[in-house]
Amino acid sequence: MKLPRKILYKSGARVVYWVDMQDEPHTIPTWLEPLYEAQAAGLILYGRALSLSHSESEDVLQETFLRLMKLTTRPDTPEFYCLRAFRNRAINYRRGFWRRIARELESSRWFERSPDETSRERAAMKALAKLPAEQREVIVLKFWSRYTFDQIGKLLSLSPNTVAGRYRYGLIKLRNTLRHESETECPGDSFVALETA
Repeated sequence: MKLPRKILYKSGARVVYWVDMQDEPHTIPTWLEPLYEAQAAGLILYGRALSLSHSESEDVLQETFLRLMKLTTRPDTPEFYCLRAFRNRAINYRRGFWRRIARELESSRWFERSPDETSRERAAMKALAKLPAEQREVIVLKFWSRYTFDQIGKLLSLSPNTVAGRYRYGLIKLRNTLRHESETECPGDSFVALETA
């Protein structure tokens, strides 16, 4: 389908924005919309794992898909290509000094707030945000995006064993933090520990 000089952009909340295009009209490849529908929410969460704010993650998501629109051929593995492109853009995006300052101010809001979230969910979000970036990144890719250690290793240029180690140590830290918080808030209550995959 041909689009004018503007394209449709949807956020996770299905809000529609119009974004000006710099180049001539583009044809949106048929494979791109299903890819967006399948990957957008996970990529925004992954952006948070890479220390971007929610709005920065949305910006990087938009830039990634604008770039994908310009590809002349479909990548062999579009999901992996998209993830890699998003990661590269996110890393470049967070390098700026002023962005770092803004990110620090928003670090308390890692996930979008929900009126029905429990105190345990808030504690888990807070514990995840405190993990070292390398462990947090692997946990988000493994747990929420369901990538294998081998796939994550290829993305990060690491061995699957290194990825598995970061995942395992990150889960141990999460479990210990949540167990400590649970004992502090409700002594005597049993706490269901995180299971390793």
